[in-house]
Amino acid sequence: MRFHKTLIPTLKEDPVDAQVVSHRLMLRAGLIRPLGSGIYTWLPLGLRVLRKVEAIVRQEMDNAGAQEVLMPAVQPAELWQESGRWDFYGKELLRFTDRHDRPCCFGPTHEEVISDLVRREIRSYRQVPANFYQIQTKFRDEIRPRFGIMRGREFLMKDAYSFDLDAEGLDASYQSMFAAYQRIFQRCGLAFRAVEADTGSIGGASSHEFHVLAESGEDVIISCDQCDYAANLEKAIAAEADAEAGEAAAPLEKVATPGQKSIEEVARFLQLPMDRLIKSLLVETPAGPILLLVRGDRSLNMIKAANALKLPQVTIPDADRAAYWAGVSMGSLGPVESRLPVVADHELRNLRNFVCGANEEGCHLRNVNWQRDLPVPQFADLRNVTAGEPCARCHSGRLQRHQGIEVGHVFKLGDKYSKAMNVKVLDSQGNEQILVMGCYGIGVSRIVAAAIEQNHDANGIRWPRSLAPFQVELILMNPRDSNEAATGEQLYQALQQAGVEVLLDDRDERAGVKFKDADLLGCPMRLLVGGRSFKEGMVELQSRAGDLSQRIPIQDALATLLPLVKGEGHG
Repeated sequence: MRFHKTLIPTLKEDPVDAQVVSHRLMLRAGLIRPLGSGIYTWLPLGLRVLRKVEAIVRQEMDNAGAQEVLMPAVQPAELWQESGRWDFYGKELLRFTDRHDRPCCFGPTHEEVISDLVRREIRSYRQVPANFYQIQTKFRDEIRPRFGIMRGREFLMKDAYSFDLDAEGLDASYQSMFAAYQRIFQRCGLAFRAVEADTGSIGGASSHEFHVLAESGEDVIISCDQCDYAANLEKAIAAEADAEAGEAAAPLEKVATPGQKSIEEVARFLQLPMDRLIKSLLVETPAGPILLLVRGDRSLNMIKAANALKLPQVTIPDADRAAYWAGVSMGSLGPVESRLPVVADHELRNLRNFVCGANEEGCHLRNVNWQRDLPVPQFADLRNVTAGEPCARCHSGRLQRHQGIEVGHVFKLGDKYSKAMNVKVLDSQGNEQILVMGCYGIGVSRIVAAAIEQNHDANGIRWPRSLAPFQVELILMNPRDSNEAATGEQLYQALQQAGVEVLLDDRDERAGVKFKDADLLGCPMRLLVGGRSFKEGMVELQSRAGDLSQRIPIQDALATLLPLVKGEGHG
């Protein structure tokens, strides 16, 4: 491909509204351009990278035995109503009506559609296990799209769905997809981690997320430094604290804490560490308000709270509404003689002589103990774990905290959709049997951004070889020189004939401009034709990674470059 005939609108400066590296570099390198909020046009070089990710995903899915289909992006509401998700999914679901006033949505995912297909077309146990996948545009109406294609509203996704007779079959399908995902991310040149995850709006029994490790990642990953335990923040657990020994129950006392509202203020006022206090948080649910308790130095995880209460979600009301429900301001709210249902974090089970709000303005209770001063509540996992806590799995390691970009998610759905939508086959005895499902998603377009987040420097992108838009950028330093132009053209044609993807920078620009653009675009190898080297019968070969720079005779350029492009050497 010739630079001067290709739309590669590079920018010298960072766009002011781009917050993360991948967004800035994708705009500066001319890979994408915005059309609307969270909606982007993919330009020629960006599309080449996207298609390479697609090809890797498609190859590994095919190798794993999945069958490719293409399902409609627009889905009728009745399918979602049948599964029960039409009212549950939330405002991210783009809903509209067609000209006949039939409600529809633009699919963010396709569990309902594939379930409808399978119940119509698969009738016998002999036709399963079966796994169907597609690579298709999805739309989720994010309230705050940001970070470019990392969290856009429209994106390219691979979603696959497996169907099995029983849980044992589902386990096999799940492991097959898990292994395929590992191969996909390895081939994309990504440093990644698979972690236990919450199933979210998709539902199901269990799931894993695949995260690309990057400081810019929005997701928090917890892992153990001694064993293979890893989970996202919504799923991560820590070892429960042992029962405290040797501390007798002290007399309960009410203490005045005038003007002290926050946990930090109360702890400082009473000269106590924050882990001796209980934080009382009121949340609203469809059944009414509930009081949730966590240790003073911990934070509530809203997804864990919703899961503990077996609800789609819980919300924290504003201060006025919370005070209305509680009868007291939040700074003085506590569980003793509470008129609200109480659920406490597991960590509080063995806590003694703790401090909590007294349900009286400007007062707290000191030396509170379960059973003596208030009923033992229901306990659940409610809080965010923190770095340094002991691992609940091996008990010898300590938990670590990382940032990650979610690029894949696999779920064991079980019969959540197949039962609701009556997806069944006849078994070997002629009896009807509900199939069990798995769901497997990969953010194809997000992988492009994630790869940049992991592979860049101050000058631009440093593509992994497998994703680079071109393997080689061939730079003519002075295309007006007929000898340089002729040599460049010969090398360009020879590289193409050898099957090398090459971008020929034949623009009539200064060499410095071309070098800066080459750094920005990030092709793994660079071949320079011109200058003093050319006069001496040489060309210059450089790697974008900076680990190779050498002069070679022009006639040896192809033989030297081909092994490097094929991964047999540097670059």
